[in-house]
Parts: sequence; structure tokens; C-alpha cells
Amino acid sequence: MAIIITDECINCGACEPECPNNAIYEGGMEWRFNEGTSLKGDMVSTSGVATNADTEQEPVSFDLYYIVTDKCTECIGFHEEPQCAEVCPVDCCVPDEDHVETDAALLEKKDFLHLD
Repeated sequence: MAIIITDECINCGACEPECPNNAIYEGGMEWRFNEGTSLKGDMVSTSGVATNADTEQEPVSFDLYYIVTDKCTECIGFHEEPQCAEVCPVDCCVPDEDHVETDAALLEKKDFLHLD
């Protein structure tokens, strides 16, 4: 499953640089699939979103840091544990029960995001 940042977030930003997929953004910031990945041009995400990797996407949150589910792999293939949860001083990076994925699916997503 992906990780979600709860409303206990204090906006410290410790999590953002730790994400190997560049899936964490400051509240109110647009995001792109190509940021921190090898995705280019027209694409369909592992969740079925058809877009261009360079297209700005709407922020998931305007007030708090947030994690883009389509880019979160729980650090599978990079680290033993999700790095955002490891560095969070208030333990607000938790599993997202609404987006449950197997380790195999998360590894497949990692391979999709990082083709090179």
C-alpha cells in the first residue's frame, strides 16, 4: 500500500528529500509524473491515469505535505522501510488503507517509474 501523510503533519519537510521516487510534495505545489522518475511523454500510470509525464497535476493537499499515490512504492526496491516514516518526527507518514498494494505490485510500480 502507499503511504499517506496525516493531518498531524507539522510541515517540517524532513520527508520530501528522502523519497526515492520524488512522490512527496509541499502542500499547494503541483506535481508531475516525470519528476524524479524516468517517465516521458504520453503514459498511463499503474492506476490507469492517462496523461503526459510532463503535465502539471493538481496538488493532493493545499495545506500539508502530501504523497502522490501513483508514485509511492513504500521505498520497495530502494530501502527496507519507507524513508518518509523513518525520518518523520511526529509519525504522520502511515500506510494508506485506501491504497493497498502487494510488495510485488509496488516493485512493479518502481520498475515502471524507473525504466533506466
